[in-house]
Amino acid sequence: MTNTAQPLHFFLGANTPQGFVSRFDQLADWREGWREYVLKGGPGTGKSTLMGRVAQLAQGRCGRIELIHCSSDADSLDGVILHDLKAAIADGTAPHAIEPRFPGAFEQLVDLSGCWDGEQLYAQRGQLIPLSQRISRCHEHCCRLLAAAASFTGDSFRIAQEATDRDKALGAAGRIARQQFPRGPQPRGREAVRFLSCVTNRGPVFFQETVQALCRRVYLLEDDYGASSRLILGALRQAALEAGWDVISCYCPLAPYEKLEHLFVPGLELGFFTANAAHRPTLAADRVVRARRFTDPDGLRRQKKRLAANRKAAAQLVEAAGRLLGEAKQLHDQLEGYYLQAMDFAQADQVAGRTLAAFEELLAERGL
Repeated sequence: MTNTAQPLHFFLGANTPQGFVSRFDQLADWREGWREYVLKGGPGTGKSTLMGRVAQLAQGRCGRIELIHCSSDADSLDGVILHDLKAAIADGTAPHAIEPRFPGAFEQLVDLSGCWDGEQLYAQRGQLIPLSQRISRCHEHCCRLLAAAASFTGDSFRIAQEATDRDKALGAAGRIARQQFPRGPQPRGREAVRFLSCVTNRGPVFFQETVQALCRRVYLLEDDYGASSRLILGALRQAALEAGWDVISCYCPLAPYEKLEHLFVPGLELGFFTANAAHRPTLAADRVVRARRFTDPDGLRRQKKRLAANRKAAAQLVEAAGRLLGEAKQLHDQLEGYYLQAMDFAQADQVAGRTLAAFEELLAERGL
C-alpha cells in the first residue's frame, strides 16, 4: 500500500443495529510479525493521550499512520497503526476488549490500572457503578434506534433493488475494473476492513480527509438507496483483489457486514465512494457514476411517497441516536472525573515512558 505524509483517520468499532461491532481484529497480523500493544485501564487513565503521543512520535518518520477514532467520542483515539513498524497500539477495554492470544509473542500488555488507588474507587462504587450502567443503557438504546433506522433504509434498498438492472450495473463495474486495475504486484491482494463513517456523539462523522490523503483519483457513486453502488463496489472489490491489489473496504454502520460503501485501492491511489443523504463528499471526482443509469425510474416513482417517508424517518432516528451518544459522552466525562482523582499520574507517566521508549527503539531499528 502507498505511503502518505498525512495520518489516515478511520473507525474500527461502530454502534450498529446489531449492537457494537468491533473490527479490532484488523489492527495487526501476528502472521506477518506485527506487534500489538494493548492498553488496559479505566476511563481517564491516559490511554487516548498515550496513543496520541505514539502517533506524534511517529509523525514525519513513518510513511503510513492510521488514527483509529472512538465512535462514542470522535475526538478521542482508540488506536494507532504504524505500518512501517508493523506495530499497533490500542485501547483493549470494553466494548472492544482485546484478550491476548499470544501474550509477549504478539500482544504486549500495557497496564495502567496499577496506577490508581483501588481503595478510593471501591469506596466510590455507589457513584461509579450507576454511572457505568447509565452509559451502557444509552449505548443499548442508541443501537435500538439504529436498528429502527436500518429497517427504513433497508426497505428503501429493497424497493431500489427491484428497480435496478443488475446486469447493467455489473457490466459497468467490469468496464471500470478493466480500465483501472492493471496486473498488480502480487498473485492476490489483501483486504483491510474499516469504517470511514460512523454515528458518533457529534452525529454522523465522515472522514473526508482520509480520501484526500489516500487518493489521487476518485470515483463518486451517487446512489441514495445503495442498490447499484453495493453491486458495483462488490464487483470492484473482487476484481481488485484478483488483479493483485490490496484494498481497504469500508462498510456502512447501518449494515456493517453486508453494505460495502467505500473502497480504497491505495497502491493505485484510487478510491470509490458512495454519495447519499448520509454523506455527500465534497470531492473533485474524476468520474461520477449515477445510480439512475441502472434504475427503472417508474419503479421508484411509484414508491415516491414511501421512499420519502423512509428517508425522513431514518434521518430522525439517526439524529436521535447521535444525541444519545452525546448524553453518554457527558456521563462518561463524569465517570472519568472519579478516575482522574484516583490516579497516580507520576506512576502512569513511567508506564507511558516505557511504552514510548519501546516505539522509539522500533523506529531506530528501522532507521526512521
